[in-house]
Amino acid sequence: MPESHPGFSQWLVDVRRYLHAHPETAYKEVKTTEKIVEILSDARVEVQTFPDLTGAVGLIRGTGEGPTIALRADIDALPIEELSGAPYTSRNLGAMHACGHDANTAIMLGLARKIQDSGLGSALRGNVKFLFQPAEEKGAGAKAMIERGVLEKPRVGCIIAGHMSTDLAVGTVGVFMGLGYASSDVFELAIRGKGAHGARPEEGIDPVVAGASFVTAVQSIAARNVKPTEAAVVTVGKFTAGDAPNVIPEFAHLEGTVRALSPEVREHVIRRLRQIAEGLEPAFLVKTQFLLHEGCPPCVNDEAVARLLYESSMEVLGAANVAYLPPVMASEDFAYFALERPSAIMRLGCADREKGKAHPLHSPYFDIAEGVLEVGVNVFFEAVSRYTASA
Repeated sequence: MPESHPGFSQWLVDVRRYLHAHPETAYKEVKTTEKIVEILSDARVEVQTFPDLTGAVGLIRGTGEGPTIALRADIDALPIEELSGAPYTSRNLGAMHACGHDANTAIMLGLARKIQDSGLGSALRGNVKFLFQPAEEKGAGAKAMIERGVLEKPRVGCIIAGHMSTDLAVGTVGVFMGLGYASSDVFELAIRGKGAHGARPEEGIDPVVAGASFVTAVQSIAARNVKPTEAAVVTVGKFTAGDAPNVIPEFAHLEGTVRALSPEVREHVIRRLRQIAEGLEPAFLVKTQFLLHEGCPPCVNDEAVARLLYESSMEVLGAANVAYLPPVMASEDFAYFALERPSAIMRLGCADREKGKAHPLHSPYFDIAEGVLEVGVNVFFEAVSRYTASA
């Protein structure tokens, strides 16, 4: 495997810092897409864009017959105001790359350049496709790309991806063998009562009390309706009602999330939520409306593709720096790709606690140890080399 040179290392850092300073949220990644297209074109990579969707697809066609491996990079930022104080801090108010998608994108752009500069591109038996996907944080960007045929022409045989992790030190990585991420769905509960003066509660129907009962009751779902050997999380993150302290309001509104590690548990938890919501009506004399906004399914890695990532990582980093990871309750819309093709996603360590680079994902202080960029490029370069060589 060709070694990276200092100029390439600095280029990687510069690309990542540019993207970090110019974040764009889901489906608004217009300038980000333009930058991706510019870099891919400079690297002599075929580029496809979409008239009705941000993001792009890059394609390196090999000279020999063989399979196509795809690599996903999510490109969207979060609606967070950055507080890191870094010199490359976000210039777009209310938007921040607080989940490392700038690094994911820089790694895949660097990989495209390295494949071409190393001569691997012209020697490929098969093809390499890059999926620069919008709106991962909205949970629908992967589905939108699939609907636009990105897994065809040429047909993709497997898909791999990486994501930042501040649970792992820079220079180390982790791979999920099988189940990786939980499903994630959002629910809303609207409760209608009857407004009244706080001094005369008997004249009203209190939606706040009904809502409070709902919040308490749903905590029993994971504790008493799900096997202890399985996992589910129900979180009510928003509860709004009323405008004055001495008035029983007419309405209450709650929002929350459901996460599960299997489709069966996911369906069971959602069914119990509906039952508890419906039970508020006879218990508290309120009217309710329960809405579910379906999100990502559980993300399951194909074992053979996960093994490709694991063995490639060991070759690059040494066995001591590579681990298999247990599943996490976070969600990842890479799951939609995994439903379509054999796929695997890994975690790339980006923490350096001595330099203060250990804030969790989605924190306004989040930043990475930039050594992870070359780690990612080298691991994925090895994976592409192995996959195409085995064709």
